Amino acid sequence: MTHTLDNLTLQRYPEDRSGTLVAADAADRYLLQQLTLAPTDTSPLIINDSFGALACALHACNPHTWGDSWLAWQALQNNLLANQLEPTGIHFFNSQQLPQGTYQRVLLRIPKSLALLEQQLYQLRPLLAPGAQVMAGAMLKHLPPSAGDLLAQYIGPYQASLAWKKARLLTATLDPELTPSAPKQNSCYTLEGTPFGLENFPGVFSRERLDIGTRVLLPQIPQGAGDSHIIDLGCGNGALGIMAAWHSPQAKLTFVDESWAAVACAEHNFRQAFGQREADFQVRDGLQQWQGMPADWILCNPPFHQQQVIGDVIARRLFAGSRRALNPDGCLLVVGNRHLGYHNTLKRNFSRVEQVAAHPKFVVLAARA
Repeated sequence: MTHTLDNLTLQRYPEDRSGTLVAADAADRYLLQQLTLAPTDTSPLIINDSFGALACALHACNPHTWGDSWLAWQALQNNLLANQLEPTGIHFFNSQQLPQGTYQRVLLRIPKSLALLEQQLYQLRPLLAPGAQVMAGAMLKHLPPSAGDLLAQYIGPYQASLAWKKARLLTATLDPELTPSAPKQNSCYTLEGTPFGLENFPGVFSRERLDIGTRVLLPQIPQGAGDSHIIDLGCGNGALGIMAAWHSPQAKLTFVDESWAAVACAEHNFRQAFGQREADFQVRDGLQQWQGMPADWILCNPPFHQQQVIGDVIARRLFAGSRRALNPDGCLLVVGNRHLGYHNTLKRNFSRVEQVAAHPKFVVLAARA
């Protein structure tokens, strides 16, 4: 049985209105080309399916899919609907869960983060059936040189394919004799100006050190904000929200990110700092369709990429959602690279935008209705 994307209608999420970006690439097509499933094979496992293309193509096989991105999960739901495919045919597991199955065939899109890849391979190994194959795919320009070494370390010997349309596959076969030790999964450093440490889960932004943008924004976080509601939007490891909680002991905190790992990481760090202090942690598409308590302050260090694609699509959605989620006199604090021009982007949603801090490469902007 062949598996193909040719008869599917596929869209990215958020949708690319320019029409220049696609929901599947040559690495997806190469994986499907090379996949062979025996009649006795269990459901295949798909890992890091960016927009649900692989899961839709393999819908008849009742695949399991495992990933960290809420946006990718939503893309999958949209693409199943667009192709009149029954959602119950797909079993989705987020990154904070372990897939429930024993797998003979695994399709893995190699992530940007090697720490995340290492964690996924370590967790995957006990789920593999004897003789299982793991096919890992990436576009050549995004293929880390050490990805094959990690496959060999945690799964077994691998073979690299010839390049096809600028994509390559690394196919590893389970070696039952391997006994890989657990990787060092989390890193840790201190949140400057506080007694708190920030533990960082694999795949979460700013893993090895606090990024410069966050450092520039931290001094601008309000102090003594009373019982204000403060949202850390795109929270990552929770640095901004934890600093806000430190400065304002009565404030209500909400942490939002589209990454299950990031929200779990932020909650872990918040609990380490403040015990059972009340706070809300949500995995969602920013503040789109926000139904919660209006915010007095929103703190945001927006991503300037979605997977490997650089752009301001996600930032624009975060800004638009923030405008709707803020109190009439609330404020959005944003840090960004100077060259991204967020000052003009914010003016699409806010009438007052001012620069409140500067760095040779970064600016902090305060936006109000």
